[in-house]
Formats: sequence, structure tokens, C-alpha cells
Amino acid sequence: MNEPLPGGGLLRKLWPTETDTYRDHLLRLDQDSRATRFSGAVSDEFITRHADTIREFGVIVYGFFVDGVLRGAAELRPLGPLFSHEAEAAFSIEKDWQSHGVGTALLERTLLSARNRGIRLLRMDCLAANRRMQQLARKFEADFTFDFGCVVGEVKAPRSTPLSIAREVMADAQDMTSAMFDAQLRLFHAA
Repeated sequence: MNEPLPGGGLLRKLWPTETDTYRDHLLRLDQDSRATRFSGAVSDEFITRHADTIREFGVIVYGFFVDGVLRGAAELRPLGPLFSHEAEAAFSIEKDWQSHGVGTALLERTLLSARNRGIRLLRMDCLAANRRMQQLARKFEADFTFDFGCVVGEVKAPRSTPLSIAREVMADAQDMTSAMFDAQLRLFHAA
């Protein structure tokens, strides 16, 4: 979280009411980025249904915004039963914003959330050809396994501490303020 984000971008949590914002971002992904994100071709209807799942309990999405428009996102989804110690992280970054540190910043925030929720193992599944995702996982010392043309990167999250919880609480407060400012700005421009 120390590196400046490209284009004056802002990183913040998406709220369950922002499913349309998330859907619109996913629909803007070019064909290759969409296939990379979902490990194959998917329809617009599939994306619409998927975006609605950010309302599910335990799902957390962080977004990278430029001028109020979502350009990248990271999902944190618990795997298995409620309060399990494993989760999956998935990333989507629009083509113009790839390879500029956005994925690294999103993964840092995702790992902080995972850590504070008792998640000890974060899985990142990707196609074998998805070198960007593998490079991102390597930055965080992922262990890799290969399975039927897919690569699974696993990153171990440290246990939470009072400081890590405080960091997330402060970041969430800033995120809420940013989200309210964005909403007011959209209303102002619509008027």
C-alpha cells in the first residue's frame, strides 16, 4: 500500500450496494482479460449473475477506481463451510491498468482482510498461461501446484494482530468516506 497507484487511482472496498459498478467493470474487460479472470469464455448474463454474488455473506471485494470508475477488482471468497480457514482470491484488471502495480495493491488489501478473518490459506487459481497472476502470487511467496492446465498458487496469511485489525478498520473508514464522496460526485454530474 506504499506505492502510488497509476492515474491517481484510489483503492477501496466495494459495498454490497455496488453490484452494478462491479458488473459494469467485469463487462468492460476485453476478451482475453475476461477469459483469464473466469478461466474461459463467459457470457454477459454469467457476469451479471456473478456480480450479484458480492452480496453473499463473507465475500469481500476491493476495487481500484480512477475518476470514480472501477478499473480493477479483487474478490475474497471463503472456501468450504462458514468460518473455514481457506479462501480464494480472484482478480480482474482492465487492460490499460494491467502491469502497473494495481494487482499488487489489491492483493495486499485482500491478504489483510483474509488475515483478520482467520483465513490461513489463500488460493489463487489461474490458467497455466496466465503469467501475470503467477508473477503476482510469486511476489507474495506462493506455493504452486499444477492441475489439468491450471495453476494453483497458495499464499499463507499470518495470524491477525491488534495492529492488523486497526489497519483494516482505518482503511474501511477511509473507504466508506471515499464511497460516499463518489456517490455524491455521480449525483452532482447527473444533475
